[in-house]
Amino acid sequence: MIKNEKIKAAEVQLTGLNGEDLGVMSTQEALLLAKQHKVDLVCLSLMTSPPPCKLIGAGAAKVEAQQAKKKASKSPDKRKVKEIRLNLAMEDHDRDTKQSQAERILKKGDSVKLVIQVHGAKEGVAGKEWAEQLSKSLAEFGSKTTGVQVSGKQVVVQLDPNA
Repeated sequence: MIKNEKIKAAEVQLTGLNGEDLGVMSTQEALLLAKQHKVDLVCLSLMTSPPPCKLIGAGAAKVEAQQAKKKASKSPDKRKVKEIRLNLAMEDHDRDTKQSQAERILKKGDSVKLVIQVHGAKEGVAGKEWAEQLSKSLAEFGSKTTGVQVSGKQVVVQLDPNA
């Protein structure tokens, strides 16, 4: 976080204490304004010209940065991918158990990767059909992110939870 005298830009796009737009002004003017109000001048981004800056109460900038960091750690990109291994020779009860396990994982907010073990081309077709059937029955909890992939000895499909 760049603040006060560390801001090297000649001009800044300034936002006031209450979120009002104060327009483009020289960095020196913005610093004087910050000192008058006894607050910090904080640069929000260096990617634009002039960089957007904001007047923030002393100490509040640090708290705001900590909150942003905390919120970023809870982002949906941190989803776990749980793998469930299946076999075509499984009994119906075991299939139901694995399906309910996948439902629980999707409800919790994690992704599910269904891996069906197959042997040969004929079983590959049956495995693909079963994967399609499973993804349809889990449609209310999650949607396919990848198509059903048949490769050698396994059929794989990944489901992400519905938002």
